[in-house]
Amino acid sequence: MEKKDINIVNVNKSFDGVQILKDINLKIEQGEFFSIIGPSGCGKTTLLRMIAGFISPDSGAIYLGDENIVDLPPNLRNVNTIFQKYALFPHLNVFENVAFPLRLKKVEEKIINEEVTKYLKLVGLEEHSPKKISQLSGGQQQRVSIARALINKPGVLLLDEPLSALDAKLRQNLLIELDLIHDEVGITFIFITHDQQEALSISDRIAVMNAGKVLQVGTPAEVYEAPADTFVADFLGENNFFSGKVTEIINEELAKINLEGIGEIIIELDKKVNIGDKVTISLRPEKIRLSKNEIKNNENGIYIYRKEYFYPFLPNQKFSESMIKEDTYAIHWWHHSWKGSRPFLYLKTKHLKGIKKCIKKIGIYFQIIRDDFRNRKAKNKN
Repeated sequence: MEKKDINIVNVNKSFDGVQILKDINLKIEQGEFFSIIGPSGCGKTTLLRMIAGFISPDSGAIYLGDENIVDLPPNLRNVNTIFQKYALFPHLNVFENVAFPLRLKKVEEKIINEEVTKYLKLVGLEEHSPKKISQLSGGQQQRVSIARALINKPGVLLLDEPLSALDAKLRQNLLIELDLIHDEVGITFIFITHDQQEALSISDRIAVMNAGKVLQVGTPAEVYEAPADTFVADFLGENNFFSGKVTEIINEELAKINLEGIGEIIIELDKKVNIGDKVTISLRPEKIRLSKNEIKNNENGIYIYRKEYFYPFLPNQKFSESMIKEDTYAIHWWHHSWKGSRPFLYLKTKHLKGIKKCIKKIGIYFQIIRDDFRNRKAKNKN
């Protein structure tokens, strides 16, 4: 069977003189659960509608496999779309809503019954087959729209913020079901959302967009742990930013940075930098621990101790107590290759505004939610 990746090449689009999409290049592999995220108005829905065939680009190409589908009408593309507002027929029951695409194709009644039963069972609505749409909850209605989209057996399923109209708990449950359905049918899912938590929880890869441009493409771990710029870092979860200048490169893995108004630190590099470069340091809330006592740990991490006296980079030399006042904190950095921790930043109380942001519950909650999705997904598969 021919592999049909989606390749979006140099796509541009303007409306009324305003450029909405700017030189978009993306490759989405067959069978991926691929999410496109970004703030409202960044162009993600416009891009999805182009793949569906509802909008044509001003320039560029969209390939499904080896075929440029830009000039193909929507009904001739092997693509189906699930919308935010379900788009179900209120005068038809659940069975007939799902059967509608097959009736348009004049499929035999026996095959229709078999296929509708199969896909209603897939979305957990087999017992609701005779019900009117008005008798279903919002989550059940969205599952009907998923079954109707899948019964055509498309190669690509486009999901345009399909969970945004649901309450938080229902959204979380349906998100897990979507992931399980994707695993079952094995086709390409392209998922549009502005909710970072949704994208990080279930995607194989993520594209982050802003102002009509794709800023970064990568796995959830890559875009979260190694963001391409400050927008991506700030958009995905909570963050603290410090501006500084590179003063020394150490073994090509570490760099000494002079932070404005704070002092020098040593960090592990995730990007190539040169001496003299102006840089921004990103510090995630979950990377910080507060303690009055030294924390012994054999993993990489950052810890904040009250009144630590070890001199940075000279572990055997100690400060006298008079050199560090009661309102001073030291941030220590632990690396698995080191024996003990190394302080790399001293902060006065007046500098703790950013640190207070670090320990907001949202940072910890964000991690718990991601782990919870993974645990529930594994539990459901077992």
